[in-house]
Amino acid sequence: MPSIFTKIIEGEIPSYKIAENENFYAFLDIFPLAKGHALVIPKNEIDYIFDIEDDEYQNLFLFAKKVAKAIGNVIPCQKVGLTVIGLEVRHAHIHLIPINSIYDMDFKREKLKLEKEEFLEIAENISKEFNKL
Repeated sequence: MPSIFTKIIEGEIPSYKIAENENFYAFLDIFPLAKGHALVIPKNEIDYIFDIEDDEYQNLFLFAKKVAKAIGNVIPCQKVGLTVIGLEVRHAHIHLIPINSIYDMDFKREKLKLEKEEFLEIAENISKEFNKL
């Protein structure tokens, strides 16, 4: 059965897309720890990030770097943190989270509740910035 992320890539489940190319897809996390919290995924459904072939792995992180730069240019923060957990969804993914403290990446924290319009505005602003880079 395809992962929820594969269904997002295929358009079966809507998402707040930030960026996409032939191999990768970036979109806002719908349960964000911070405004601008995004997920970056390979279109090739692989469960464990360290099972990704070397070229694809390097390109995934280069794509994520560009997404992180766009987030950092749009969302006020000290840095954009990166984490890979991969236990809840069996499809490799990178979390990019705008942070001002190490505690901003604590997944036990209560998630933000944003309105659809706010998600759309954030995604559009990050996407525009991504396309400028």
